[in-house]
Amino acid sequence: MFRENSLKKKLADGKKALGLWLALGNNATAEIAGLAGYDWVMIDHEHGPGDFQSAISQMQALAAFDTTCLFRVPWNDAVYIKRALDAGAEGIMVPMVETADEARAAVAACRYPPNGIRGAATSSVRAADYGMREADYVAGSEAQLMIICQIETPKGIENTEAIAAVDGVDMLFVGPSDISTNLGYAKQRDHPKVKDALASLEKRIKDAGKWMGTVLRFGLDPQDLFDAGYDIVSGGSDSGHVRNAAVAQVKAHRAKNA
Repeated sequence: MFRENSLKKKLADGKKALGLWLALGNNATAEIAGLAGYDWVMIDHEHGPGDFQSAISQMQALAAFDTTCLFRVPWNDAVYIKRALDAGAEGIMVPMVETADEARAAVAACRYPPNGIRGAATSSVRAADYGMREADYVAGSEAQLMIICQIETPKGIENTEAIAAVDGVDMLFVGPSDISTNLGYAKQRDHPKVKDALASLEKRIKDAGKWMGTVLRFGLDPQDLFDAGYDIVSGGSDSGHVRNAAVAQVKAHRAKNA
């Protein structure tokens, strides 16, 4: 539901923000994330199995908490972005952004005319409290929304400064898995060429003065990444936390009860 974007406020105040990836499309794990006190969550529709109804259920589960609901769309698709925003997403992340033109298209999809191309249905959508806060939403949505471009390719790295300069882009998000894969070193995030590419990207983002986010990578914990200059870090995913706890418990059991 329409409210102040607490994540944008935290970052503007110079604070670091820890998040959780919601990969399961499940409202119970979303609620657990809110109860645990995560600063933000990422509802993942690029690789996750969820649909818009499950996304709304997740956002409803988080409505009582000071946890910002970010939403990764599958692609830079104005229609999908519009639906995610109407459902109540407080931030949009677009994957595989490689050029300033692509970043401008993402921003335009998030904004109402005259500053963008987003279709207006504020008299009925959840984002505007089903029309009950229509005027407030129209007036405040542009300032409250967080727009994130994900950099995941060598071409994206080359164009970092141009992407960062696009009006409306709040954050650049480093995708280490796709960067390593697109460089030809899949699952080798510690390869020297991958490390060099990540270091170059990090410096470019910092020099551009944009907020910077990422996910965990091999051998690093969230604080390592915060200390390296990241503003938001995903501490893992709901599926990953369940997997890791389950595997560890069964492994411990088998070791003593083989």
